[in-house]
Amino acid sequence: MSKNISSCSRVSDGVNCPRCKEKEVVKNGRTKNKKQQYYCKICCYRFIKNYTYQAYNSSINQNIIQLTKEGLGIRSTARILKISTTTLLRRIVSIARSINQPIISKGKMYEVDEMCTYIRNKRNFIWLVYALEKNSKKVVSFNVGKRTNKTLILVLDTLKLSEPKKIFTDRLKNYRYLIDEKLHSVKRFGTNHIERKNLTLRTHLKRLNRRTICFSKSLVVFMAILKIYFWT
Repeated sequence: MSKNISSCSRVSDGVNCPRCKEKEVVKNGRTKNKKQQYYCKICCYRFIKNYTYQAYNSSINQNIIQLTKEGLGIRSTARILKISTTTLLRRIVSIARSINQPIISKGKMYEVDEMCTYIRNKRNFIWLVYALEKNSKKVVSFNVGKRTNKTLILVLDTLKLSEPKKIFTDRLKNYRYLIDEKLHSVKRFGTNHIERKNLTLRTHLKRLNRRTICFSKSLVVFMAILKIYFWT
C-alpha cells in the first residue's frame, strides 16, 4: 500500500481504528477486491472493516495459541481456522518470537529431566531438556538437542544464575559433572513432579505422543510450539 496520504478522502462515518481505537479515520481508496480502505491519522494504520481471509482477523493469534496448547496438529489447526498451513507456521514462529522467558526467582528448588522425541523422521532422535520449579511447577527453562552436555548446559546455566537451593535430576551421569555436588540431588521421588509433567506433555501435545505420525518436521517450529505451551 502507498504511504502517500494525499489520496485520503472525507472522514469516515463511525469507524474507529482497530489499533489505537481513535476516531480520526478517513477513507483511503479501495483494495484490489473493491473493498473500502481506511487510514488512521493518529497511528498511520491502514485497514479494512471486513477481511475475507481469516489470517487477518485480530483474534487469530489468540486462537492459534489456544488450539496449539490443546494439542492440535498444524493441519488440524489450519482446517479449523480456515487458513493455509504455510501461514499458520509463519504465525506460530512469529508468536513465539514475541514471548519472553519468565524471570526466575532466587533460592528455589528445581527438577530437571529429558524427554525423547523425533525431528523430521523417526530415525532422528532428539531430546527435550527442561527445568521445573518444584513448588510452582512452572517450566523456567528448556532446550532441544542431542543428549549431550552441550544441550544440558544451557538449561543448567540458567538455573545456576538464580542461585538455586537444590537441583533434582535422574541418574544420568552427565549431571554429576555439570552440577555442583552441594546443589545436586538424585534421591528417590526427587523428580516426581517433572516425571508427571512428561506424561502431561505427551498427552497434551500430539507431536510428543509415543506412537504417532504427528512428530515435528522442523526444529524451529518445535521450539516455537514448546515456547507457546510453556510460557503463554
